[in-house]
Amino acid sequence: MRTSSVLTAAALSAAAALALSACGSADGGSGQQPAAEASATAEQAATVLDRPFDKPDLVLTDTRGKKFDLIEQTKGHPTLIYFGYTNCPDACPLTMSNIDIAMRKLPKAEQEQLRVVFVTSDPQRDTPKRLGAWLTGQNKSFIGLTGDFDTIQAGARSVGIYLDKPKKEKGSWVSSHGTQVLAFSPKDDKAHVLYNKDATADDYAKDLPKIIKGRTP
Repeated sequence: MRTSSVLTAAALSAAAALALSACGSADGGSGQQPAAEASATAEQAATVLDRPFDKPDLVLTDTRGKKFDLIEQTKGHPTLIYFGYTNCPDACPLTMSNIDIAMRKLPKAEQEQLRVVFVTSDPQRDTPKRLGAWLTGQNKSFIGLTGDFDTIQAGARSVGIYLDKPKKEKGSWVSSHGTQVLAFSPKDDKAHVLYNKDATADDYAKDLPKIIKGRTP
């Protein structure tokens, strides 16, 4: 697995707005920080990473049951990656819906270049079939990936995203996970921008044309 950049003490306060939350959990947050130097304020939806991330070195299973090598099969494409799960009651469906709305505003050629990848944080329940059905309701072009939890967790950690093993709370299964979206440039296949859970469809619509061209918003 590739290793992520290390968050320095000087950058810790700048990254405070990027605290990872527990989607659907009772406590509302994990309190962990992404392992990257970042320039951000609490009001910003997007953060430019001082040290860009490599793509997670993940080989998983897509919604057709086929092997999917994340690095090789998104190489040279502008790529958005999000870790979440289909039973998420709030952040996950809203985030994917916002990306879908923004993506539909792009010219057809740019839509075809963009790769949007949803990696499940709850692979025991998110089978390829379930992932496929859920993502079809969002956008048919979205790529869904599932596999071994430990492998997915290590891949998420390599880009500073926190994942906790799914557990049962009050009769429901909850998957605590970071709610950031990483945007990878087609020029070097590195993530230069990170979006927090408050990013809106308008935020993505404004930035995606630049990201697709390999520019930093």
